[in-house]
Amino acid sequence: MRDEKKPEVGHWRSVCGPLRLVLARNAFIRVLPVVAFLVLLAGLAEKVPAQPASVPEVEVMTVTQKDVPVYSEWVGTTEGLVNAKIRAQVTGYLARQAYKEGATVKKGDLLFEIDPRTFKAALDQAEAQLAMAKAKLGKTELDVKRYRPLAKEKAISQEELDDAVQANLAAKAGVQEAEASVEQARLSLSFTRITSPVDGIAGSANAQIGDLVGPTQTGELTTVSTVDPIKVYFPISEQQYMVLARELAKAGAEAEARADRQKLDLVLADGSVYPHKGEFSFAERQVDVKTGTIRIAVLFSNPGNLLRPGQFGRVRAVTDITKGAMMIPQRAVMELQGSYQVAVVGPDNKVDIRPVKTGERVDSLWVITSGLKPGERVVVEGLQKVKEGVQVNPKPVEAESKPQSVSSAGPEAKPAPTPAPKKD
Repeated sequence: MRDEKKPEVGHWRSVCGPLRLVLARNAFIRVLPVVAFLVLLAGLAEKVPAQPASVPEVEVMTVTQKDVPVYSEWVGTTEGLVNAKIRAQVTGYLARQAYKEGATVKKGDLLFEIDPRTFKAALDQAEAQLAMAKAKLGKTELDVKRYRPLAKEKAISQEELDDAVQANLAAKAGVQEAEASVEQARLSLSFTRITSPVDGIAGSANAQIGDLVGPTQTGELTTVSTVDPIKVYFPISEQQYMVLARELAKAGAEAEARADRQKLDLVLADGSVYPHKGEFSFAERQVDVKTGTIRIAVLFSNPGNLLRPGQFGRVRAVTDITKGAMMIPQRAVMELQGSYQVAVVGPDNKVDIRPVKTGERVDSLWVITSGLKPGERVVVEGLQKVKEGVQVNPKPVEAESKPQSVSSAGPEAKPAPTPAPKKD
C-alpha cells in the first residue's frame, strides 16, 4: 500500500512547482505599475524647490505725541430755571381748564377758572357797604359844618360839636374799611382766574372740573417750568471742590472770572453731545453731609425746548492739559490677566511683546504713560498672527481720529478684548 501512494505524491509536487512560478509572475506584474508611479513622484518631488515660510502681514501705526485736554465728567440732572407750582388761592369749584397739558404758555395765560358767582356776589355786597359808608360820611361832614358856627354863637354846646367831629372821623374810617373790603372782594374774584406767573411749559393737571379746590383742599393744580435757559445740577466731590477753590484763590479774581465763563458740554442719554455750550451759574452754599458732595448749577440755552426737567446727562469740562501724551488706538492694547501689552514692530520688522501702562481715554485712542517711545510702531490689526520675535510685513495706516477729549474716567475703562499673542 505504501508503494502505491509514492507515485501520487511525486505527481503533486511536479504540478505545484510550475503553479508557484505562474502566481509569482502575476503578482510581480501587478505591483510593477505601483512601484513605477512612486518612483516617478519621488523624482518630481526632487525637482520642485521647497517653499519658504510666509511672513504675516499686519497693520501698524506710529505712536503719536500731542498735548490733549483732560476732561472730567459728572452725572447731572436737568431742572427748570423756574418751576412755578400753581395752587388755588381761594376756595371754590373748578369750572374750567383753559390750557392744553404739556403746551407752552406765556406769562398771564389763563390755566384754570373757579366758579366766580360767589365771589361776584361778595364784591357787590362790599361795594354796597362802601356806598353806605360814603353816605354816612357825607352826613357827618354836613353836621360838622353846621355845628361849628352854632357853637361859636353858643347856640349849641361844645359837647355836641365834639360828638359831630368824632362821628365824622368814624365815618371816614368806615369808608376806608369798606374800600378795603371792596378791594379784598375784587382780589378774591380775580383769584378765580388762575394764570401762569411765568413763560414755560405747563404740566399735567392734578384736579378735574367740578373738584373743590382751595389753599387747604388740594395741593398744586399743575406746574409751569421755564426751560429756556435750563439748569443742569451735578454734584462734585468735596476733594474736587477744594482743589478748584485753591486754584481760584491762588490765581485771583481774574481766574475766577475765566472759570465763570468756561464753557461746558452736555452729553445726552443717547450719547450725542448737546449743540449748545453751558455756563457756570453757581455753587450750592453748603456741602451735603450725607454724600460729601457739593451741588453745581450750569445754565444751557434750550431753544425749541429739546431738554426737559428730569433728564439725565453727563456734564463735561476741561480740568487739565496733558503735555506730550503718547497715544495709540485702543484696539492695539491687549489685556492679559489684568496687565496690558502691545506688539511693537522694531526696525528689523521683528515683533516685541511689551508691557505698558495705560492712562486716560482719548476718543478711540489711549494715552500710554510708560512702556512706549514716540515714533515706535505698534500692531493695530493682525495681533492674532504675531508672537515674540516673529518677523512681520508691516503696513502703515493713518491715525483713526484726532484727539478731542480725554476722560478723567479713562483708567477705569478697559480696552476691547483682544486675542493674546502667540507664545513660542
